[in-house]
Amino acid sequence: MTGITDHMPKGGSAGQGRSPSSENRLGDTRDQREFVSLMASRVGDAHLREPLYLDGATDLVATCRALSQAGVADALVRDGDRLGIFTTTSLRDALLQGRAPEQIAVREFTSFSPWSVSAGDEVFDAMMLMLQHRIHRVLVRQDDRIIGILSQLDLMGFLANHSHLIGVGIAHATTVDQIGQAAAQVEALIRTLHDDGVRVEIIADTVGALNRQIFRRLWDLLAPQDLRENSCLIVMGSEGRSEQVIRTDQDNALILRDGFDFPGLADVTQAFTDALIGFGYPPCPGGIMVSRPLWCQPLQGFRDSLRDWVHGGDAEGPMNLAIFLDADAVAGDATLLADAQSYLRRLLTGSDAFYAHFARAIAQFGTEGRWWSRLPGMRGRDAAEVDVKKLGIFPLVHGVRTLALQYGIRDLGTADRLKALAAGGHLDGDFARDLLAALHCVMALKLSSNLRQIAEGRAPDNTIRLAELGTIERQSFRDSLTIVRRFKEWIARHYRLDTL
Repeated sequence: MTGITDHMPKGGSAGQGRSPSSENRLGDTRDQREFVSLMASRVGDAHLREPLYLDGATDLVATCRALSQAGVADALVRDGDRLGIFTTTSLRDALLQGRAPEQIAVREFTSFSPWSVSAGDEVFDAMMLMLQHRIHRVLVRQDDRIIGILSQLDLMGFLANHSHLIGVGIAHATTVDQIGQAAAQVEALIRTLHDDGVRVEIIADTVGALNRQIFRRLWDLLAPQDLRENSCLIVMGSEGRSEQVIRTDQDNALILRDGFDFPGLADVTQAFTDALIGFGYPPCPGGIMVSRPLWCQPLQGFRDSLRDWVHGGDAEGPMNLAIFLDADAVAGDATLLADAQSYLRRLLTGSDAFYAHFARAIAQFGTEGRWWSRLPGMRGRDAAEVDVKKLGIFPLVHGVRTLALQYGIRDLGTADRLKALAAGGHLDGDFARDLLAALHCVMALKLSSNLRQIAEGRAPDNTIRLAELGTIERQSFRDSLTIVRRFKEWIARHYRLDTL
């Protein structure tokens, strides 16, 4: 048995150890899926402006006054049974006639054959209509009535939720506030993709990439160059695995080069933590943030901590190690993280008994037995709300993480780890696919619950209300937890644990 291998290439830059061409292909595929999803969104999902209505007999002076007061550049004109649109282009054409504006009725320069789309049409259709006919706005109909106007600016604003454009905003940010403005768009992107039926793993991958851009740009603005060059900023836990969608906490750390001293380091790291909190990333309840001394150390300090987590008696050691095992470099010198991981690999050589001790952490949330018996009936107060992280996500993720550690698998994401375990003959292929489907099911249910919580003004957490699940969702959830329970039993046999 071997220990963990490096997640980062020697001397490489921040990333997950993939080749540039592989990263580009993965990014292109994700972008294509996201763009197709966004363009397939419905017109009714975009921002629709309520029309200003004018009578056809209104003169141009009164028309301009009404447009100015409403702060718009167009109006719908009712003239008998006709309905048309008057725009600033129409006003230009009217003024070129050489007549007094107060003597010109708005109907004379109104287009009574305006282009329109249905609220149920795809955004792509509206965009193509504007391009083909060189128009700047269309009417939006719901059945037989006009419900709004969609302009090119409104359409571009809607499409600005596309992650490429959010990424551009992050890259060009020159202040912390500007990064925050770009970060604020991520939640709207999540909701758009979720409502459009995009799979949760694609959403997680997209959000993970944007979060890394946010962290990297923020660090570039806050940390002086010599600090950036002599340290490695890392994200860990679900953020490191790119499996966190809604911001529930932040797990990050800073590895410093041995012998490097930076006066004012605490001020910089605290500013980083505070800025992320301001962006909507809640502080980690366990204090796993760069602003805490344990998670901001020289490389040798991290080596000492890793040794204590593996061989020491600290009750928090196994969990700290678990979080660190999902570390991914975001900014700075990635070889510092690679060195720490290499040290951990050597530390675990010949430590087969450690894996059983490490795997036992999946039993720490061992109350599901009583709850499990109540699940089919969904009755009683105790069954009203459940913690999906404790019951489903953590046991599955940690069991797979333990196996990856045991067999020296380099991948960070649970999906990639499962594929590698199956390919190496360490886990049955069908069982690995079932585990991945169970993980994605529970992640999707958690995301839906988080979006409901946010809409209701509640802080997102790891719980779901069973009453909010439909029949198919309940069955899928129950099947997923059955698979997780089978996996826990498999882990118990594999590591010869006495009890879970």
